[in-house]
Amino acid sequence: MKRDKIVGIIPARYDSSRYPGKAMAMIHGKTIIQRVYEQACKAMDEVCVATDDERIYDHVAGFGKVFMTSKDHRSGTERCHEVLLKEYPSSEYIINIQGDEPFINPEQIRTLMSCLDGNVELATLSKKITDFEELQSPNVVKVTSDNRGFALYFSRHPIPYVKGKDLVKWLEEKQHLKHVGVYAYRSDILREISVLGPTSLEGAESLEQLRWLENGYRIKCLMTEYESMGIDTPEDLEKAKVVYAN
Repeated sequence: MKRDKIVGIIPARYDSSRYPGKAMAMIHGKTIIQRVYEQACKAMDEVCVATDDERIYDHVAGFGKVFMTSKDHRSGTERCHEVLLKEYPSSEYIINIQGDEPFINPEQIRTLMSCLDGNVELATLSKKITDFEELQSPNVVKVTSDNRGFALYFSRHPIPYVKGKDLVKWLEEKQHLKHVGVYAYRSDILREISVLGPTSLEGAESLEQLRWLENGYRIKCLMTEYESMGIDTPEDLEKAKVVYAN
């Protein structure tokens, strides 16, 4: 597939509930959104930011491509859909890159792109859990897949359940995977899922991707060995400054 048929879109809004303005927060001389953009450009030829805020728009316009979108979107998926319709109607795939992961590894994006053969509807990444705290945390989304690598379920609870074993032994008994929240959508599928209504399992877990599974769409899960670090709070920002001091 030609690379210009795959477009990377970075949804970015200013009014984050837990950390307003985080897209514009600085890490070693660059904003979070600029770092995400630059990392994505190392893997893709066509990358843009989709925002609903003039401050972010004006900032990104100084170094890259940016589009203004509606303030009414409920998710990054819906924001990507608007940009697809207005700016990239002939693209074959859209990759939704999280705007709060300034150190996303370009290899993660390349891994995701490797499966986009025209047949895959949706794709995402997963990584082996090795830390017990991550296994327990409801803030770390888990995923389990079938033998062909398609997601069976996503949950904030540890899955699979290991019968007859204490929770502290689960990582020794079975492989547990965490979801890495970067998505690829085939363009026709993005048009379809963007108009779906909320579903029961989605409401229970507060996970948008369950809406797609409940409606019969298939999500290919590829493994990555690279860690990612999202910035959700000011405390996360300070940790990132230390971890990536070099």
